[in-house]
Amino acid sequence: MPISFEGSAKAYTEYLLFNTKNRRELIRITDKVKEIVRASGIKDGLCLVSAMHLTASVFIQDDEEGLHEDIWEWLEKLAPFRKDYKHHLTGEDNGDAHLKNLLTHLQVVVPVTNGDLDLGPWQEIFYAEYDGQRPKRVIVKVLGIV
Repeated sequence: MPISFEGSAKAYTEYLLFNTKNRRELIRITDKVKEIVRASGIKDGLCLVSAMHLTASVFIQDDEEGLHEDIWEWLEKLAPFRKDYKHHLTGEDNGDAHLKNLLTHLQVVVPVTNGDLDLGPWQEIFYAEYDGQRPKRVIVKVLGIV
């Protein structure tokens, strides 16, 4: 059965740019994404936030420093920086960054309700950089009804 919506459908896109000081960083981007959702004018829909590089991630988690340290330790145990990754035979040195991306995912989709991100009480959106110190982008695409 088809669902009807009042209002017109719209898509809105912006990009966040990063060039981190460190090779590995965790950056809270919730407020920037909320600003983009507000600028979109979309009242009800979905917001896709996606890293456009395979050595970075976007994920939702609690903004608590101890947890951040636990995440970094966990990632380093599962995908440690090593010199002997087969990927390094291509001249790269970021094999671990690709593996960390697989563990933490490339993107998130967040509901938009009443013109704002519909996040849980402790949920924040983070950009995780695993091979920084160079220009990178994150796409924020908001789809929905205005």
